[in-house]
Amino acid sequence: MPSLTKNNPSAPTNGAAQGIDLPGLLDLLAHGSIRGRQDIPWGSNYTFLVQIEKAPLRALAIYKPQRGEAPLSDFRAGTLCYREYVAYLVSAALDWWLVPPTVLRDGPHGLGMAQLFVDADPNETYFDLRDDQFDEQLMRMAAFDVLTNNADRKGGHVLRDRGSNRLWAIDHGLTFHTEYKLRTVIWDFAGQPLPAGIVSDCGHLLSHLQKGEPLSAELGKLMSPGELNALRRRTEALLAHPVFPSQHPSYRNIPWPPV
Repeated sequence: MPSLTKNNPSAPTNGAAQGIDLPGLLDLLAHGSIRGRQDIPWGSNYTFLVQIEKAPLRALAIYKPQRGEAPLSDFRAGTLCYREYVAYLVSAALDWWLVPPTVLRDGPHGLGMAQLFVDADPNETYFDLRDDQFDEQLMRMAAFDVLTNNADRKGGHVLRDRGSNRLWAIDHGLTFHTEYKLRTVIWDFAGQPLPAGIVSDCGHLLSHLQKGEPLSAELGKLMSPGELNALRRRTEALLAHPVFPSQHPSYRNIPWPPV
């Protein structure tokens, strides 16, 4: 998990250390003061790099305000920040921790998603990381995209942490649609059986998604009933046929642009 800056508030977090105080980090992201912001101009939605402080801690974060979301014909207006947060919750429930710590909070431009900034080489993408040393992490990411029905896994949405060499998955606004929307650059494992660990973790996720469970109740506040039911069905389908899916023959399977 990423590190917090403590007792050295002038240094930014670098996302490297293991065993951090996750509740403390989430509290910082949710309740810390936003002291400055820098516009990140690429992308179709308003995105800001911000500094969040709550003494004695400080961290850099990505802030995406709800009212800066571009309208889409196939995703409900104003829901992208919720989908980003749900992706974090599902990643945590799987115990995969693919998505950097994320919260919903008020900010300079109103309600939005705040996510811990990952210090990564901006010129490095998934296509540079297709290496045996990352196979286990990329397999989880591929399965995660199936579960979340990710419509936009570009190569630039896979980040290698400079400090820890671990991979992070970002940009999950186009997820959890009720209709099949899977578009991803990660097809390396198509047709291969899911590793036993991934199958086991998906089984645990399904148990958390049952009605009456805390995760199911929390997601029910953030998703439509149809979206939550679709997540359950995708998890059940992956468990019933534990194989990485292949590309759909009559569908645009890779996002554009791919990076």
